[in-house]
Amino acid sequence: MTAPDPTHGENFSLEHYLDPAAHTFDQRFAEFRPYAQHARGSGFVLREVAGPSGAVVAVRDPATGATDELIMLGSNNYLGLGNEPSIVEAAVTAIREYGVGHGGPPLLNGTTTLHRRLEERLAELKGCESAMVFSSGYAANVGWVTGLLRKGDVLLYDEQNHASLYDGIQLGRVRSMAFAHNDVRHLRHRLMQIRWRNPGANVVVAVEGVYSMDGDIAPLPEIRALCDAFGAWLAVDDAHGTGVLGARGHGTAEHFGLGPGSVELTMGTFSKVFAGTGGFVAGSRDLVDTLRFFARSYMFSAALAPSVVAAVLAGIDFLAAHPERVARLHDNVGYFVRGLRAMGFPVDPQTAIIPLLVPPRLAVADVVSALHREGVFVNGVEFPAVPRDQQRLRISMMATLTRDHLDRALDRIDTVARRFGFHPQQEGIA
Repeated sequence: MTAPDPTHGENFSLEHYLDPAAHTFDQRFAEFRPYAQHARGSGFVLREVAGPSGAVVAVRDPATGATDELIMLGSNNYLGLGNEPSIVEAAVTAIREYGVGHGGPPLLNGTTTLHRRLEERLAELKGCESAMVFSSGYAANVGWVTGLLRKGDVLLYDEQNHASLYDGIQLGRVRSMAFAHNDVRHLRHRLMQIRWRNPGANVVVAVEGVYSMDGDIAPLPEIRALCDAFGAWLAVDDAHGTGVLGARGHGTAEHFGLGPGSVELTMGTFSKVFAGTGGFVAGSRDLVDTLRFFARSYMFSAALAPSVVAAVLAGIDFLAAHPERVARLHDNVGYFVRGLRAMGFPVDPQTAIIPLLVPPRLAVADVVSALHREGVFVNGVEFPAVPRDQQRLRISMMATLTRDHLDRALDRIDTVARRFGFHPQQEGIA
């Protein structure tokens, strides 16, 4: 079986690009210090947000202590629920009723009525029999991989899956094999290989509904058909699909019209569209009951705070009552993309994530810093998170941005792109 690639995309680690001769802690710190200082000093990372993460966000200047208002194009708070009044009030009410926490794991004293209610709602949302809540999305991915798969089982995974899945594979010493990103033909070849060698093995195919670097969507109907043909389970990480795809925002399966039970295991997070923390796994009742006792990241972590659980519940209620918020998100994506295309940028996003490539001759941190000074908060992605010739601005759209916000952001991007010489209308750019 192929070993997980430690340097790819969402699974990158800077340690693979440091000098292996740096043995002592002091040597390692000294080697890394210039990178950390540059990244922090440029405003590329660790910007201090001084208020709620809405369409416009207050960010503190570390030099002066003053706060600047920036248009937010760098948050996974896609529907703007992070500061929705009814959701904030639900969290506050939960603190008054349940306190800030119960000081224990879910299996012992950490499960409240709110947790039970949330698990039921998540199962309904994903068309499954049952669901369970983890303290983080990372813990959910690590938990289901290590809790479900045992000796003799095989995991097939898209090479662009998140680092948490890779870490689950390593922690569980899971027999695994990668297939080329969204390549159905390669997946079929891998399944044929496995079934020839291990005709009776339990096989799980793990993909993401939406991949966070390019915002592209997994071809779930074709992957589902292959799983059926080769007797494999389908596991979908729908962190960036839940609340974004489908007419009701139920995720990637709904987007493709796949009915209840079409995905054996769905994993998701509360840190994207629900703007909180935590994660979940949904599937059959037997699957969930088993993971409660075999997923160590569930058994040995404190239960999610009641305030967060209440906020996610209120977010699900809001999603059900306001489908127009999902439609507005897609309208904003379309409007912004038309503006970028009018400038000449060849963008063609499928979801709320819009990658805007920056030439390798430029430092992404400098472009991000320039946009910050122009009043636009956007994230930059550079090597090794992406190949050197694929470094980019990673724009995340929000439903609560107004046309005025979008027009101003487009104008600032136009200005900064011309200043750095990567505007499509400039001649001789690389």
